[in-house]
Amino acid sequence: MRHKEVQGAWDDVPRRTIQVMVGNVPVGGGAPISVQTMTKVDTRDVPSVLREIERVREAGADMVRVAVRDREAARAVEEIKRKADIPIIADVHYDYRLAVESLERGADKVRVNPGNIGGTSRLQEVARVAKRLGRALRVGVNSGSLERDVLEEYGGPSVQAMVKSLGRHVRALEDIGFHDIVLSLKSSDVRTTIEAYRKASLEYPYPLHVGVTEAGPLRVGLVKSAIGIGVLLLEGIGDTIRVSLTGDPVEEVKAGRLILQALNLSGPAIDIISCPTCGRCQVDLVGIVRDFEAEAERLEASLREDPSGRGGRGPGTVRVALMGCEVNGPGEASGADVGLAFGRNKAALFKKGQLVKTVNYDEALKTLIEEIEGILA
Repeated sequence: MRHKEVQGAWDDVPRRTIQVMVGNVPVGGGAPISVQTMTKVDTRDVPSVLREIERVREAGADMVRVAVRDREAARAVEEIKRKADIPIIADVHYDYRLAVESLERGADKVRVNPGNIGGTSRLQEVARVAKRLGRALRVGVNSGSLERDVLEEYGGPSVQAMVKSLGRHVRALEDIGFHDIVLSLKSSDVRTTIEAYRKASLEYPYPLHVGVTEAGPLRVGLVKSAIGIGVLLLEGIGDTIRVSLTGDPVEEVKAGRLILQALNLSGPAIDIISCPTCGRCQVDLVGIVRDFEAEAERLEASLREDPSGRGGRGPGTVRVALMGCEVNGPGEASGADVGLAFGRNKAALFKKGQLVKTVNYDEALKTLIEEIEGILA
C-alpha cells in the first residue's frame, strides 16, 4: 500500500508524509527540505562543538547531529542544547541508555541504529521517553549494521534486507503508539541507497532522511551524494538531507544547499551560471568566479536572515551569469537575472539577456554586486 504523498520535482501527483518536528524545524508534511550535518569534533569538548555548530549554522544548516559515545558526551548535550541556536540531534549506537539520557538532557531528536541498539525492547524504551518529552526519533538502518538473522535470510545487506529491518522497527514503534519517526536506509553504494529509499517510500508515511553514507572525500563524495540524493529528490522522495563527506561539515552543508538549488528546491540562493572557458577567454574567469562565490555566500546569508524577497525558482533566488566571452553571454545566458560577459579589459553588464552598459574590468564585479543588491532590495 502506498502511503507517501510528497510533491516530486517532476511529478504532478501530490505526495505527502506525516510531519515531524525537530525542535522548531518541521520535517515532512510539505515543509521545505531541510539540510543537516554532523559535528566532527569530540562532543565532550563543548566549546569546540559550539564553534563548529555556529559555523555550519552560518553556512545554512537547519539542524546538527552530535555523536554521543559515552555518558560524558550525553551530559554535554544539555549545555550544547542550551547554547546552540539550532536543533540538536544525538547520534547513539550500542547503548540505549545514552539515547535516553540525551533526550532527558534536551536533545530534539535521537538517531538510533536498531541493528546495534540492543533489540526491540530497548528501542521501545527510548521511544517511550521521546514520547513523554515530545521529541522525535530517527530510525537509521545502515547496510553495514543489519541484524544477523536478516543478513542470513537475504544472504547479505541487500535492498530487501534493509527494508525488512526497517519494517521490523517501525512496527515496534507503532505498537506502542509512537509516530514522531524519521526514517533512513543508507548505503555507501549509490544504487542500493536509491532502491532502498524507493521501496521504503511506498511502504511508510514517515519523513525520510536521505543521504549516501560514508560517501568519501570531497570530490568523490560530492558526486555520489549529488546522484543519490538528487535522483531521490526528483522523484519526490526525501524530506531532510545530509551529505556525508570526509572533511569539514561546512562543506557538507554547502553541498546540500547546492543540490537543493540545482533542483529548484532551495530557499534563498544566488544561482551562479558560468561558462567552462575556452581559447576565446581573455580574462581569469576562474579567479573572477572564485571571488564572486565569496560574495555570493555573504548575500545568501543575508537572504536566509530575510527570505521575504523575490519568488520564482525559490524565495529570493537570483540567477547570476559570469561569462568569459561574447559567445556565451548575454545570448546563451539570457535566462539569468543579471550577468557579466568579459572581453579584453571590459565587461558587458546585462539583465535578462539585454545589454545595460559596458564597464571597466576593475569595476565589473563591484558593479555586478550592486546590481544584485538592487534586485534583492
